[in-house]
Amino acid sequence: MKKIIAFAGSTSQQSINKQLVEYTCSLIEKETTEVLDLNDYKMPLFGVDKEVKEWFPENAKRLLEKIKTADGLVISLAEHNGAYSAAFKNAFDWMSRIESKTFFNKPMLLMATSPGSRGGSSVLAMAKERFPLHNATITETFSLPFFNDNFSEDKIINEALNTELKKAVATFKSAL
Repeated sequence: MKKIIAFAGSTSQQSINKQLVEYTCSLIEKETTEVLDLNDYKMPLFGVDKEVKEWFPENAKRLLEKIKTADGLVISLAEHNGAYSAAFKNAFDWMSRIESKTFFNKPMLLMATSPGSRGGSSVLAMAKERFPLHNATITETFSLPFFNDNFSEDKIINEALNTELKKAVATFKSAL
C-alpha cells in the first residue's frame, strides 16, 4: 500500500481547497491517505536574517519530512490575488531552504478551486512552472471552477468535472 500525503495551500477553517483535497482522497482507493492541515505547521515569516539567526523552524522540517516519506502528493492550492496563499508560500520558502528539491520527484496531483470561473488557473499555472524546478513530478492537474455551484455534500456534483477528476486520480495512481 502506498502512502499519499495531501493538503490544501490554505489555512482557512472553511477552505474549499481542503474540501476538494478530502474528496479527492476519498477517490484514491487501496492506498493510505493522510490529509494535513497547514494550521498544524505554523512558521514565522521567512526571511534570510531570521534563517541565519534562528535556523529552520521545526514545523518546516516536520512538513518536509511528511513530503519526503510519502509515495505521492495531492495538493490543492488556494489562489490569493492570482498567486499562492501567504501561508503556503511561506511554508514553501522555508522548506526549499532546507531542501531545494522540495518535492523529491514524488508523483503529484496538483489542483486548485475557486468560487469563480477560472478555478484557480493562475496559481495552477504558476505552480506548474515552478514546482518542477523543485523536483515535482506533476502527473496531472485539475481545476474546479465555480466551487459553490459544482461541489455539494462533500463531493463534486457536476458529472463532467467529477469524471475529469476521476481520470486525473487514475493517472496519478498509475504513477505511484
